Amino acid sequence: MKVILKTDVKGQGKKDQLIEVSDGYARNFLLPRGLAIPADNQAMTELKNKEAAKQHKIDTDRAAAKEIAKKLESVVVKIKIGAGADGHLYGSVTSKEIAEKLEKEHGVTVDKRKIALPSPIKAYGTYDLDVRLYTEVSGKIHVIVTDA
Repeated sequence: MKVILKTDVKGQGKKDQLIEVSDGYARNFLLPRGLAIPADNQAMTELKNKEAAKQHKIDTDRAAAKEIAKKLESVVVKIKIGAGADGHLYGSVTSKEIAEKLEKEHGVTVDKRKIALPSPIKAYGTYDLDVRLYTEVSGKIHVIVTDA
């Protein structure tokens, strides 16, 4: 008997997955507990619609990420910060500061956790940082840290 799982079932499959199980297992375990529904025409149509909606969302998110990546290519983020006599910065430049400056000056919203900053920036200079916008979609930010 073919059924569509409503929740994850250990050893059988994940939610919204079409599986083939024995008739007794379906009638006596899955269906009475509400873990699955029979795979009739209406249920199959709903499953296809859910999959299409999920794919559409993935496609739109990926397109938006690619658009942001194009915008980031031409963006230069300048951060002014003070330093001591020996040239070391007071504090450091973090991904949070870079994300805030990027949104404030260029209107591009990027989550601070998506900016790949190996370690906080503690010296003046120019840095090229990767931004992981979406699965298999990334961009680059050019950051210039200058004297206040």
